[in-house]
Amino acid sequence: MSQYFWPENFRINDLALALKEKGNDVTVLTGMPNYPAGKVYDGYTWWSKRRDNMDSIPIVRVPLFARRESKGWQLALNYLSFVFFACLLAPWMLRKQSFDVVFAVNYSPVTVGIPSIMMAKLKSAKHFFWVQDLWPESLVATGAIKSPKVLATVRRLVRWIYNHCDYILVQSKSFVAPVVAAGAEEEKIHYFPNWAEALYQPITLPSDAKEREEVPSDGFVAMFAGNLGSAQSLETIVGAAKQLKDENIYWVFLGDGRRREWLEKEVSDQGLTKVKVLGRKAMETMPAYFALADVMLVTLRDDPVMATTIPGKVQSYLACGKPIIGALNGSGQTVIQESGAGYCVDSGDEHGFAQYVLEMSKLSAEERSQMGQAARDYYLAHFDREYLVQKLEQHMQESLS
Repeated sequence: MSQYFWPENFRINDLALALKEKGNDVTVLTGMPNYPAGKVYDGYTWWSKRRDNMDSIPIVRVPLFARRESKGWQLALNYLSFVFFACLLAPWMLRKQSFDVVFAVNYSPVTVGIPSIMMAKLKSAKHFFWVQDLWPESLVATGAIKSPKVLATVRRLVRWIYNHCDYILVQSKSFVAPVVAAGAEEEKIHYFPNWAEALYQPITLPSDAKEREEVPSDGFVAMFAGNLGSAQSLETIVGAAKQLKDENIYWVFLGDGRRREWLEKEVSDQGLTKVKVLGRKAMETMPAYFALADVMLVTLRDDPVMATTIPGKVQSYLACGKPIIGALNGSGQTVIQESGAGYCVDSGDEHGFAQYVLEMSKLSAEERSQMGQAARDYYLAHFDREYLVQKLEQHMQESLS
C-alpha cells in the first residue's frame, strides 16, 4: 500500500517488481497518480483506470484530490482523501483476495498507516511499515504545520500506527532513535535502506545519443537530479554557481517540483547562463544523463530531521559509479565520506560547496574515474538490491512462523 506508485517514480515500484520476480503474489493499492506536477496524469480519472497493472502486477487505485500547487490545505486534502477512499473502497475492491502481509510505505504522509492497519486486520495479515519520512518532525522542519495542538495530534497518530505494526523498517539507521521516541518498540525496528533500480549502472553513451543534445559538452558538468523542492536547498547550488560563473562549469538540473519556478527565475535574474534546467525526465533515461556528468550533486536543508535521512538520489549516483559532491549533514554526509566517492560539506555551506566543485573540475579524468569506481564498490557492498530484498523476504517469513 502506497499513496504513490507507478507511473510516479518511487522506489516502491521497484520493490514490488523485485518481490514479484522472486515468485511472490503482489497486489498494489494506491491512488491516482499526480506527483510531482500536482495534477492527475492523462488517462486517469476518478471513474476510469481504477484497475491497472505494471509488468503483470495488479494495481488497484482509489480516488484522491490532486496536490495541485502543494499549498498546505491542498496537501491536507490530498492526504486525507486518499485515507478516506482507501478505507472506504479497498475492503470492497479487494474482498476476494487474501494476503499474508500488508506492506505500507511511509513517504509523506504517515496517514497511509491508517488504511494499511485496517486492511491488515481485515485480512488477518502481518503489518509491515517502511518509514521513509519522520513525522511529525518533517512537518516541523518544512514549516508545513506550526500549531502545537495539530502537532500533538499527529504525534498521537504516529504512536498509534507504530503500535499496530508487526515490523517497522527504517531507511536510515539514524531513524531508529526518533522512531523509538515516537512510541515504537525497538525490537520491531529493522534497518532497510533504499537502493537504486537495476537500470542504474555505469554506461557508455553512443555518439548519437539524444541526451547529448541537451547536456553541454564544452565544459565541466555538475548535475543535480531529483525533486526541486524546499528540502533540497537549491539556494546552495545557485549560490555556488554565482561564485563560479566565470569558470567553465555547467550546472544541469534534472527534475521538477514546487521550487522549479523559483529556480528558473533566479537563474534568469542572476544571468547564470551556464545553469540549465532540463525538467523532469523518464527514469529509464537517468543513467544516460548521468553518463554525461562529471560530478553529481546532492544538497539538503540544514535541519536535524534532514540529517537523519539518506536521500534516495545518493544510492542512484553511487550505483552509476559517479563522483559526488554534497552539502548535507548526518547520514548522507557519512555515506559520501565513507565511500570515497567525493566530497561533502555541511548543509548550506555554499562557499565550501563551490570550492569543492572547482577542485573536482581541476582533477584529471582518471582521478574522477577512481572516485566513481569507489562509489560503485560502496553501493554493491551496502545497497545491493538482491541482498536487501532477500532480507525483507526473510523478515516476512519470520513474521508468519
